[in-house]
Amino acid sequence: MIVLIVAGGSGTRLWPLSVPDYPKHLLTIVGDKSLLQNTFERAKKITSPDKIYVSTEVSHAHHVLDQLPELKKENVIVEPARRGTMPCITNALQIIAGIHGNDEPIASIWADQHVRAVEGFVETFRYAGIMSEKHQRIVLVGIEPDEASTKFGYIKQAAQVDSELFLHDVDSFEEKPDRSTAQKYLDSGNYLWNAGYFVAPYKVFRDRIEKYADGHWSEQLVKLAKATEESKKTIYLEYKDESIDTALIEKTPDLLVVPASFDWIDVGSFDDVHTVSHKDDDENSVVGKDAIILESENVYVRNEQDKPVAVVGLRNVAVINTDHGVLVVRKDHSQKVKDVVAKIKE
Repeated sequence: MIVLIVAGGSGTRLWPLSVPDYPKHLLTIVGDKSLLQNTFERAKKITSPDKIYVSTEVSHAHHVLDQLPELKKENVIVEPARRGTMPCITNALQIIAGIHGNDEPIASIWADQHVRAVEGFVETFRYAGIMSEKHQRIVLVGIEPDEASTKFGYIKQAAQVDSELFLHDVDSFEEKPDRSTAQKYLDSGNYLWNAGYFVAPYKVFRDRIEKYADGHWSEQLVKLAKATEESKKTIYLEYKDESIDTALIEKTPDLLVVPASFDWIDVGSFDDVHTVSHKDDDENSVVGKDAIILESENVYVRNEQDKPVAVVGLRNVAVINTDHGVLVVRKDHSQKVKDVVAKIKE
């Protein structure tokens, strides 16, 4: 199996820790390795390093190589500009197929998600690869929900496929629901969180793009296949800015899905960061030096400056102090940090 690690995005909900020049997948959130480094370590348990590729934006490519010395330079697929996940992933798949052929399953995974049960991660993706090759269909990996979350889209499972264990047809995709709808999904047992993971051989991806995606995408694949190295950048910049979910996945009628046999956290906000961090008896977490917490509970503090930071008499807040700014946010409002970034840009 081949693994494609998608290392894009700006992580705006983790400002001021995550910034455009150094987004969240490059950050050390848990332990002593970055999210990208931990993802690479998981990928190495699925396949050999020579079959691991990282797709990243041009301004981050040198950071990827610095953090992953085992990765060959030619295994870093550089996006000339940000164009959404559809151009990013289809471009990478086409390049990988040119090296390894069309028949071997390719697993597309994200660089910025936290997984603790690594063996379950490996087993799930190996199984998805076997099933994608056997059935010649795109196989999604969905996450078993453990709460009525409104932060994620959902995959509704249909019937089990033949006698295959844990393999189902996909019935439908559901947008991020309200709380009562999310509770219904959880209670039914038929829904999985959509983590954006999928596996299939390149020839299957190409076939589904030709059949179900807008004609623009199959045209661009043909152009890329015939392009010289000098012209590839120009072709890439012609791509629409679109997500692979809306451009391809949600339009493909014969998808399969397997439930993940691993715990998973999309580290998308400081509420999530606190969840995966070490805590004391008062549920407080401190990263960095010169941070003082008094008479407070459920507080996350990260201090990357020489000046001390103190939190007194507060609950359920995150306080972040970096070169790029200071953030104080109630943790249940963490998703709104992206609105702060928009205001700063204005």
